[in-house]
Amino acid sequence: MRKSLIFFLKIGILVAAAVWLAQRPGRVTIEWLDHVAEMPVGIAAILVLLAAWIAATLGRAWRILRNGPGALGRRRHASRREGGFRALAQGWVAATAGDADIATRSAKAAEKLLREPSLTLPLSARAAELRGDESAAAGYYKVMLDKPATELAARRVLLTQAQDRGDRAAALEHARRALELRPKADWPAKALADLEAGGGNWLEADATLAKAQKVKALPKADAGHRRAALLIEEARQAHASGRPDSALQAAQAAFDMDPGRVPAASLLARLLAKAGKHAKATKVLEQAWRLSPHPDLARAWGDSAADQNPLSLVKRYEALLALKPGQADAHFALAEAAIAAKLWGVARSHLEKVREQAPTTRVYRRLADVARVEKGEGPETQAFQNQALSAAADPRWRCSSCGTSHSDWHAVCDECGSVDTITWPKLGRA
Repeated sequence: MRKSLIFFLKIGILVAAAVWLAQRPGRVTIEWLDHVAEMPVGIAAILVLLAAWIAATLGRAWRILRNGPGALGRRRHASRREGGFRALAQGWVAATAGDADIATRSAKAAEKLLREPSLTLPLSARAAELRGDESAAAGYYKVMLDKPATELAARRVLLTQAQDRGDRAAALEHARRALELRPKADWPAKALADLEAGGGNWLEADATLAKAQKVKALPKADAGHRRAALLIEEARQAHASGRPDSALQAAQAAFDMDPGRVPAASLLARLLAKAGKHAKATKVLEQAWRLSPHPDLARAWGDSAADQNPLSLVKRYEALLALKPGQADAHFALAEAAIAAKLWGVARSHLEKVREQAPTTRVYRRLADVARVEKGEGPETQAFQNQALSAAADPRWRCSSCGTSHSDWHAVCDECGSVDTITWPKLGRA
């Protein structure tokens, strides 16, 4: 539309000029040396316009001749790059789908068209892996390690491969170098810390995460949660090796980082109680209980008491129940304390309250114990024993990575080696 308007505008101008000249007749005389040329004004105007058009055409032709080879080269280069990137995209789509043939062909095409190894080497290496050519893949990764643009990508793949084959030394090398290359990336810090933790080097792993937290490679909450897990193990190790002060310091640090983490609170409370700081141990457990009631905290509540008399423990567990009235684990702990104190009616009352909330194996076994004392091996005792066999299993610590259940919490799953993946599940059958 715009071009049409411009065209008609030009025609209009020419027509107007022709009319203007026709209304004003005259002649144009040109003298040059001994020559004289005379013509009407209209003819002179046409000749001027024709000369201008010829000059413009010749100028355009000259520019084309002068710039033609470069422009042609640029067009060819742009076409090659477009084809190269198209091949690269097709190759990665094929690699994602597991098509080794198309991935290999696309990698070769992209390499030929782009001639940029930093772009094509990762695809070539992946294609070699898909077709089972480990030697070729290793060669590609070796080349990638020597190029700054591709070294980090190669380190990540080689790190995973080293972990898969159990080569901890190689995995550590790749993780450390990756962290040097990208200190603010989260995955090198996590990988290195996990490898150090897997070797029982808790303080080294904690130092790695502390640095990552400082440069904001990891969110504060995430880093704190992971560091607490490592410090719990460091505290356990220090306690086992006869270093009570170091154990208490590590446990306190773990609790400060993650007060709701049950293993940190229960361990710290027990260590404080052993150091004679029973009141402080109680405060730690009170804080943790309000955040995350748990059977381990309930046991630590009794273990950290200064007075271990059965009747005194019953009163102590009544105080625990008062913190969160109706909580099933507190009722169960109070029932067990009542059984130890031979308060059978009190025990039965609290066990019945547990059964209303969480009718698992443990509550029926304890009800059977109470019934046996009160009524002997009668129908009621047998009924509770039968219910214990068919009831839902009591919850256990479970690895969220491999699903293995554990009787106690650990920072590293001894089945799959995952770090900080053991959690407390909901009630259910084992």
